[in-house]
Amino acid sequence: MKKLLFSISMFALVAMFATTSYAQIKTPAPSPSATFTQAIGLSDVTINYSRPSVKGRKIFAADGIVPLGKVWRTGANAVTKISFGADVKVGGKELKKGDYAILTIPNANSWAVHFYAYETGSWNSYVEKTPAAIATASVGKVSPAVETFLVTISGITDDSADLVFTWANTSATVPMSFEVESKVMAQIEKTLAGPTTGDYYAAGNYLLSIEKDLDKALMYVQKATKGENPRFWQVRREALILAKLGKKTEAIAAAKLSKELAMKAGNDDYVRMNEKSIAEWAKM
Repeated sequence: MKKLLFSISMFALVAMFATTSYAQIKTPAPSPSATFTQAIGLSDVTINYSRPSVKGRKIFAADGIVPLGKVWRTGANAVTKISFGADVKVGGKELKKGDYAILTIPNANSWAVHFYAYETGSWNSYVEKTPAAIATASVGKVSPAVETFLVTISGITDDSADLVFTWANTSATVPMSFEVESKVMAQIEKTLAGPTTGDYYAAGNYLLSIEKDLDKALMYVQKATKGENPRFWQVRREALILAKLGKKTEAIAAAKLSKELAMKAGNDDYVRMNEKSIAEWAKM
């Protein structure tokens, strides 16, 4: 019995070491993964994909590794993933910012590039789904041949670039474009127009919090509260600054206005805070 138990223990120990040893062996991936990020205009485009190699095989052909007219995962292993940091037009088709899975249907003269809202790395799961967009890629020949599948972004301008798939002697290109000019102009106009009421309020609120330059804090906050649509929390800060400056009558008037605005907005917390302050300041 002891010999049997010893044999079983030794077998388990050997199996454990064999499993551990096997798990420690790391070999090169047949189709190594790659990730790159490219800035285009005001946003980034990030691509995650795997890179199979030709290895003497026929690639894009009726009898090739990638049969013409058939859905291809566009790489190897997991589905190719592309992430857009802003809304984009791909081949003239609009896509919202976000993550997409790419499947393609290569043909001799063009490719159909399908973009699916990204859900999983399993490329098969997208085949029966409806793409968010289908773009047409123009096809050209490259020489010398590219041994390892390559996805690149080239032809970069301020608001556009080309998404390029290259393998063996074939290259497929899809144009991408981003809205840049209107966004830059909006930033320019906002900046040159000067600080907003929100900026003035933030500056005044900060000075109040550190209890420094209260006269300047009042000036800043009143630039926000004297507008057409003052907010109850902004007027509340004005009341607090006035109270700190010893201007109780003006502080009470501001607190009453803040209370009225808070009541209209349905904010009971600010109603109570203002009522408490009004009662306290009235006694002074």
